[in-house]
Amino acid sequence: MARKRDQSQQAVETAVRFFLGLPTKARLAVVVLALVAGAIALAVWVRRDHPPSPAGPPVPPGAVVFMFWNVENLFDDRDDKRNSIDDKYDNWFAHDPAARTLKYDHLAEVILKENDGKGPDILACVEVESIRAAELLAEALNAKLPAGVARYDHLAMKELSGNAGRFMAPCVISRLPLDQSRTKLLGSHNLRVLETHVVANGADLCLVASHWTSQLSDDGTRKGSGRDKYATTISAEYEAMMAANPDADFLVCGDFNTTPDSDPVARALRMTADRAAVVSTRTEPRLLGLLSGKSPKEFGTLTYKNKPLIYDQIGVSPGLLDDAGWGCDPASVRVPTDGMTRGGTRNPWRFGDADDNPQGRGYADHFPVVVNLKLAAAP
Repeated sequence: MARKRDQSQQAVETAVRFFLGLPTKARLAVVVLALVAGAIALAVWVRRDHPPSPAGPPVPPGAVVFMFWNVENLFDDRDDKRNSIDDKYDNWFAHDPAARTLKYDHLAEVILKENDGKGPDILACVEVESIRAAELLAEALNAKLPAGVARYDHLAMKELSGNAGRFMAPCVISRLPLDQSRTKLLGSHNLRVLETHVVANGADLCLVASHWTSQLSDDGTRKGSGRDKYATTISAEYEAMMAANPDADFLVCGDFNTTPDSDPVARALRMTADRAAVVSTRTEPRLLGLLSGKSPKEFGTLTYKNKPLIYDQIGVSPGLLDDAGWGCDPASVRVPTDGMTRGGTRNPWRFGDADDNPQGRGYADHFPVVVNLKLAAAP
């Protein structure tokens, strides 16, 4: 060890003597080169670990179509040896390319019906296994886009940890830039709540996509306590954002596994159909529920025991109800069902699993929810 230290010290001393023996101009050149190399290394580190917010080219102002959809057990093409609940889907999609391709093609077929055949500009999904699955969905969409239509080149997702129960999480696929540096999971490690930011024309839209715990797997002793945890986690993030900027543009969407009038949604998340109450109380933030107060017969997103229910919902801040930056047209909200039903009913036609397709493979066990957002011109 001592000999190695002596050798290192001798090498340093030799380098110093060599440097001091150089002419003044040569020494200056060495210093400049070292500073440039250091600046390049710092820039690489900043870009890698602290990516800048996406700027992107200006986007034509006007309607931006947004869709949320629970896409039902969307697994990728890799066998990841998942837990007992998910392993049957993991194995099936990894080893049966025909079934996997059919699932992705069916989803793309429905998604691309919107927006005059161009598909939504921003798509949020839940029940997605992995980033790889989200990438496969984006690829399926891009492969079927009409010529000249902008591609889905932006994706935001954070995979859940191994003890989160099911291996499914929210994702966002978009034509518009997504700020990866602010993409994160909210709350504890096992909550399926993804926050990302859509940045266009200098305007920032905070988008939260979530998949709340089901009523069958609710935790705690009080009914709804698991969904309360989701509601209060999202509400806390929304309140903090509104405290910093009362005009913030904030959109929350998800499969809430409960109805708009339920306690977790109406009380804990403070989502309401009363637009006047939302706009007038920015110091006590509320959200306008785009499906709150709507008829399940017209706006139901799934069926349970032949009863239509609104579980998939969208809520917007008062900032999305003005003309600055991002906006929203609440009257445009819709639940498309065309081609996604079976047997003359309004029941979603699910894709099923490897052993369950008595009436052929459908799409998903939920209908999507679509709304037109608005984007102001770049300043």
